[in-house]
Amino acid sequence: MPLRHHATDPAATDRTFQVDLRGLVDLLSHHLYSSPRVYLRELMQNAVDALTARHALEPAAPADAFGVRLYADGSVVRVEDDGVGLTEADVHTFLATIGRSSKRAEQVAEQRADFIGQFGIGLLSCFLVADEIHVLSRSARTPDAPAVEWRGRGDGSYAVRTLPASARPRPGTTVTLTPRADAGEWTRPAQVHALARHFGSLLRHPVTFDDGTGGSGRSATSVNPEPAPWARPYPTPGARSRALAAYGEEVFGFKPLDTIELDLPAVGLKGIACILPETVPAGRRHGHRVHVKGMLLSEQAEEILPEWAFFVRCVVDAESLRPTASRESLYEDATLAAVRDALAERLRDWIARTAAGDPDLLGRFLQAHHLAVKSLAVHDDDILRMLLPWLPFETTDGHCTLDEFARTHRTVLVTSSVEEFRQVAAIASAAGLGVVNGGYTYDRELVHRLPEIRPEAAVADLDPATLTAHLDPVDRETELAAAAYLAQARDALAVFDCDVALRTFQPVSAPALLIDSREARHERTRSQLAREQQGGVWGDILGALRQEAPRAQLILNQLNPLVRTAVTIDEPELARTSAEALYGQAAMLSRRPLRPAESSLINRSFLDLLAHALRKDS
Repeated sequence: MPLRHHATDPAATDRTFQVDLRGLVDLLSHHLYSSPRVYLRELMQNAVDALTARHALEPAAPADAFGVRLYADGSVVRVEDDGVGLTEADVHTFLATIGRSSKRAEQVAEQRADFIGQFGIGLLSCFLVADEIHVLSRSARTPDAPAVEWRGRGDGSYAVRTLPASARPRPGTTVTLTPRADAGEWTRPAQVHALARHFGSLLRHPVTFDDGTGGSGRSATSVNPEPAPWARPYPTPGARSRALAAYGEEVFGFKPLDTIELDLPAVGLKGIACILPETVPAGRRHGHRVHVKGMLLSEQAEEILPEWAFFVRCVVDAESLRPTASRESLYEDATLAAVRDALAERLRDWIARTAAGDPDLLGRFLQAHHLAVKSLAVHDDDILRMLLPWLPFETTDGHCTLDEFARTHRTVLVTSSVEEFRQVAAIASAAGLGVVNGGYTYDRELVHRLPEIRPEAAVADLDPATLTAHLDPVDRETELAAAAYLAQARDALAVFDCDVALRTFQPVSAPALLIDSREARHERTRSQLAREQQGGVWGDILGALRQEAPRAQLILNQLNPLVRTAVTIDEPELARTSAEALYGQAAMLSRRPLRPAESSLINRSFLDLLAHALRKDS
C-alpha cells in the first residue's frame, strides 16, 4: 500500500510501506486470534469459500459434487478443495499482498454475502504453526488453465512458478503445511480431526479427513456426515423435539428444561435455544455457539441475546451475520441488533405459550429462573400481565405468588429492603399484616404494579407507623410503673438515636422489635458527620436539623417474661445494661450488619450482666 505525499515539494516521491511479516504474525497470534488452532479453521474457510465460488460458476453442478479433503499424518497437514482455484495473476494479487482478499475481487463482488470470510489475512494464520506454506492451485474459470505453485515463507519471501496442468488434473486448491516442532499440539492427526469436527460439523459441503493409516484414501472419514439437526427430516414432531434436545445436551452438557426452535428467514438463521434447568447466578451470562454459513465462529457469543435472557444457551447457524476481523465474534451492527430483538421475541413467545398451555413446565421454569423473568417483566407489559400472578415472592405468609397473597390480604405492604422485612416479618404476621419482601432486585417495583393485574388490590410501602399502629398499647398503670426504666433505657440508647416504647404484641417469644431503616441510619450518620465538621452557628443549625432526622425505635413487648422482669429493675446501672442487651438482641434478630459500636455494646452488656450476676451470688 503506497504512502502518498501531498507536500508542495516537487522532489517528493511515493514510498511503500515495509511489512515485517514476523512481527505481523506475532501480532496475529497474540492479539487477533485466540489460539494457534484457528489455522485449520482459516484453511477450511478458504476452501469452503472457493467451493461457493465454484458453484456460482457452475450452478447446475450437484450440491455434493465438490468437497474438501483434509489430510494429516504427523509430518504434514494438507487441505484440498474442488473450488474455483487461482490463476497465476490471482496468486500474485491475493496471496502475495497482505490484507487483500479474493472475496473482494471485482468479478465476485456481487457474491460477497455468500462467503464466510471478509478479510484477506486468513492464510497468514498458517504461520502460527508452520514456517512455510505451499499452495498448488488450478483455476476453474479458465479452460486448460495451468497449475500454479506458490511457496510463502515466514521471513516474508515467496516464490511462484507455473506447472503443467497434469500437476493438478482437476481445478481446485491444495494447501500443504510442514509443521514446526513446537506446533505438534495443533497438528497431530487426532487433533486435526478433532478441530475439523469442532469447526466444520455443520458445513453444507462434504468434508473428509484422512490420517493416511489406511492408504489410498481408504481411511478417510466424514467430518460432517449429517446435516444440522434442525435441517434433518423426522417422522413426528415429538421425534424432532427429542432430537433437538439431545443435540443441545450434546453441545452444552446439560439436559435442557425445554428446547425452543429458532428460525429467522430474513437473515438465514436457524438453531435452538436450550432452557437451562438450574438457576443462574445474577449477572452471569453464558456465551452462545454461533456458526456462520456452517463454520463455527464462536462458542462464547454473548451479544446474540439481550442481557435478561441468561436462562438460555443457543446454538445457531446464520447466513447474514458479520464476523469481526478475527472471525471469533460477531460485528455489532444493525443486522445483529435486529437479530437480537427477533430472538428476544421468540423467547417471549415461548414464555407466553408455556404460561397458556403448560403450567407444570412454567412452574419448573419459574422456580429456576424467576429473577430473569422478573427483570423482563419490569420492562415488558405483556410478560408482566401474563406472569406476575405466577411469580414467587417472599412474604409474611411464606414464599407464594402475589395472586395467592392478594386473595388473603386486601392491602399488600411492601418493604424497601430485605433487612426491613426481616425486622418486621414475624410481628407483622402475628398482627395480621400482609407484607412482601421488596428488597430483592425488581421485587418492590413489581409488587407496586400488582393493581394493573388485580385492580381490587391495594399496595403501599410499609411505614414504621403502620406497624406500630397495629401493636397494642399497655394500660396506663403499667406504663407509669415502667416510666423510670424507660427513661433509663432511652438515656442508654441515645448514642444510637433510638427511642424506647412499651407495647404488647405477638409472638410472646419476641422480647423487642427494632424498627430502623437503612435510609434513616444513613441520614443520621450524615448529619452526625456534618455536625462534627462544622462549628459555630452552622454547627447549631445542623444540630437542630439532626434532631429532626428519623430515629430508630426499640419497642419492648410487655407480654414477654424477660421484659416484664426488666421494667421492674430500679438499679440504674443494671437498668441501662439490660436495655442495651435488649437492643443488641433485637439488632441481631433483624439480621442486618451490625455497626462496630453495636457489636461492642452487645459484648459489653453481656459482660456487665455476667459481672452483676457474679456479684449477687457472692
